Amino acid sequence: MALNIKRPNGTEDVLPKDVHKWHTIEKIAGETAESFGFTEIRVPTFENTDLFLRSVGETTDVVQKEMYTVMAKETKFTLRPEGTAGTIRAMLQNGLLNEALPQRVYYITSCFRHERPQAGRLREFHQFGVEIAGSASPVADAEVISLAKSVLDRLEVKNIELYINSIGCPGCRAKYHDALRSYFQARKDELCDTCCDRLEKNPMRILDCKSPVCQEIGSNAPLILDYLCEECSDHFEKLKEYLSKLGIEYKINPKIVRGLDYYTKTVFEFVTTEIGAQGTVCGGGRYDGLIEQLGGQHTPALGFGMGIERLLLVMEKQNCRFLTPKKCDIYFATMGEAAVEKAMELTKQLREYGFFSEFDLMGRGIKAQMKYANKTGALFTVVLGDNELEEGRARLKDMESGEEKEILLDDKFVGSFDAAYFDKMMDSIENAETVSAFQNLAEEKK
Repeated sequence: MALNIKRPNGTEDVLPKDVHKWHTIEKIAGETAESFGFTEIRVPTFENTDLFLRSVGETTDVVQKEMYTVMAKETKFTLRPEGTAGTIRAMLQNGLLNEALPQRVYYITSCFRHERPQAGRLREFHQFGVEIAGSASPVADAEVISLAKSVLDRLEVKNIELYINSIGCPGCRAKYHDALRSYFQARKDELCDTCCDRLEKNPMRILDCKSPVCQEIGSNAPLILDYLCEECSDHFEKLKEYLSKLGIEYKINPKIVRGLDYYTKTVFEFVTTEIGAQGTVCGGGRYDGLIEQLGGQHTPALGFGMGIERLLLVMEKQNCRFLTPKKCDIYFATMGEAAVEKAMELTKQLREYGFFSEFDLMGRGIKAQMKYANKTGALFTVVLGDNELEEGRARLKDMESGEEKEILLDDKFVGSFDAAYFDKMMDSIENAETVSAFQNLAEEKK
């Protein structure tokens, strides 16, 4: 029978067999951010549309073509297309910027953009992002880039290059805009309609256009690095020095402008060539004017967003290691009502101590139950029937080795099973070839 309703185009279901991969990224990203002094923040999925018009920029593709906006009575709301604007709004509204600076927050969140779906580009996608508010120093830029690099390194992702650029401050960018207008004016008739409109309002956005014709025209456009003021130039030079001291390799790409208007000075991207055209797995930079633009005091700030779906594509292609999926520690195969009641009692005890324990809920025969336990990867099984209940003891079977040992069905059952479980884990650790294997087993035990 055909399904009447399917998931919307450009969205994905994360199935139980794959969710451990997401947990790997979320766990490592969160732990790494916290080691850098960041704490988690959670903000609404939708905001007043004006927030994104004022921050992201009316001439960007995001605002002009990609936002999901609805009218609720007389108010327009938009599903967040990126994480920074809502996070800064929350920091302002809740007084975080009145507390000790710098303020450092991170988030793992969903974002929404109406784009043509393809590998690495979805209409609902997920990001790990960080924001720092309060520091104007290029040391903070290096710190944020170092955090992104640390996450990628801990995930064991390879063949990703860091590209950096500076797009200057409003002062030096005004001169650059004049140079761009002069350059693009000569070929204005060849530009797409959107870029013709951008030519007067914000010519830098032409450099970010996805049209192949506009990209070809922009390939020989003037470079922003040639128009930086002394302050912006010094900031960029210092950043390069700090990255070198941290041992972080980088390449300068003067064509990076990022797709959002709030950026100033430093912009950067971590890019791979292994997943096709959508190779940017992390992008960010400085946005020193955004907080003031949204109604706060002038407060320099910066951050990045890291695409989780794109990271997964890279990790799967490179056969990176993920946390081991959780499997059932012990499965009770039951025969008869009394055995089911005993299994309920024992599983309750085991779960209170953090073990993953199951018993049959389908009324299957013993052979079918054992087949189920084997198929789902249960580590141990116990068969319970009238004889086991009468004698107060049963056989604990290691499903991998086939070894069995007698175990008492009394108040010491959990302790006896814990000892058997520990022995199995230690045997596995002794045979493990890497530290990561040990970490995975430790994670299972939790």
